Amino acid sequence: MKDVSELILPDGCGFHEEHTWARVDGEDVLVGISDYAQDQLGEVVFVELPETERVFAAGESFGTVESIKAVNELHMPVTGQVAAINGDLEDTPSLVNANCYERGWMLRVRPENPADVDALMQADAYREFLRRL
Repeated sequence: MKDVSELILPDGCGFHEEHTWARVDGEDVLVGISDYAQDQLGEVVFVELPETERVFAAGESFGTVESIKAVNELHMPVTGQVAAINGDLEDTPSLVNANCYERGWMLRVRPENPADVDALMQADAYREFLRRL
């Protein structure tokens, strides 16, 4: 497992305490799990994502991710409606391990309030949060 200092935590992403991230992309927000989460999980073998058009509140469970170690719930970092899911994860869930911030994104969400991303932890704050775990 990676040391906290080795984790990839890109600028422009906001991080939720349940280890999901959100990044504004046009009028939408992309959502996925953090490098910390995928590293802790190990090899991801299945991702269960919701139907499009479902609405979730920030912090609410929106699906699960299964690895060879465990099954974990996924938590929405911002309130909004699911506009699209990453269908590539159905056939290739390991994209979450290979590139969790780009090809391994999970949801495209139409946020109730795009400024909610700014209220999430930024990279430095999330790294400090992880050091306290």
